[in-house]
Amino acid sequence: MKHQLCCIGHITLDKVVTPASTVYMPGGTAFYCSYAVSLFKNIDYTLVTSIGDTEMKVVDKLREAGIPTIVLPSKKSVYFENIYGENPDDRTQRVLAKADPFSMDKLQNIDARIYHLGTLLADDFPSDVIKELSRKGLVSADSQGYLREVRDTHVYAVDWANKREALQHIHFLKVNEHEMEVLTGFSDPKKAARQLYNWGVKEVLVTLGSFGSVIFDGNNFYRIPAYKPRKIVDATGCGDTYTIGYLYQRVSGAGIEEAGHFAAAMSTLKIEKSGPFCGTEEDVIRCINTAEVTNKLA
Repeated sequence: MKHQLCCIGHITLDKVVTPASTVYMPGGTAFYCSYAVSLFKNIDYTLVTSIGDTEMKVVDKLREAGIPTIVLPSKKSVYFENIYGENPDDRTQRVLAKADPFSMDKLQNIDARIYHLGTLLADDFPSDVIKELSRKGLVSADSQGYLREVRDTHVYAVDWANKREALQHIHFLKVNEHEMEVLTGFSDPKKAARQLYNWGVKEVLVTLGSFGSVIFDGNNFYRIPAYKPRKIVDATGCGDTYTIGYLYQRVSGAGIEEAGHFAAAMSTLKIEKSGPFCGTEEDVIRCINTAEVTNKLA
């Protein structure tokens, strides 16, 4: 059976420490993407994750929510610790445990039109996995995880090893303004997008916060505005929400610009509440039609 859209990625256990409290919660790209897209009933979606036995209760809840989930065994789950000071921008991050990387021998029977790789750490998906999946369908990835390396529990910012080899097999790539500069050396979104395209990416999605986003397909730059949220509650998972909204629209037949607007509005609705996106397709359309447009690139 060939699914329309499949997300492959680890679900994390997140420990969030603030001066006021310590909270444990599930997280990760696979978690945020799956809950978001599951609300759109007219899509054949499946999740492939790899977690330790201790976190199977998270999978039970995903399945109770109607999200088809395939679990690959792992000795441990990914365990992030985020410690915040009085200033919320002051964060210390550690990885206290890592799950087993994904390997192609465990993914052979997964067939999809689009595979979205929910990468959290640089070694989650070896280049050969990306290459083999690209022979079966279109591969999508967020660059964030490829730029994180763990050494003795500490997280270090790095460039993407073997990026030139991997990017030629990736159809959709989402980067933000910092990630695009690390990958390409360019701070200009258009120059960065063009470089990533020249390296093989077919649709480059550059998110720029309140300045919206830019999508490049080798021929046109699509300038997507940002929609102003009514309030900012929780930005965690906004990038994942943008990407899955875009992929949902593309696999459903929408054009690039239409998919970009949908993705931007969907991430705006997500930031207004804690946890994964919990709206409807009608809510997203309403946001596009009624929300105030914030800064837009010239």
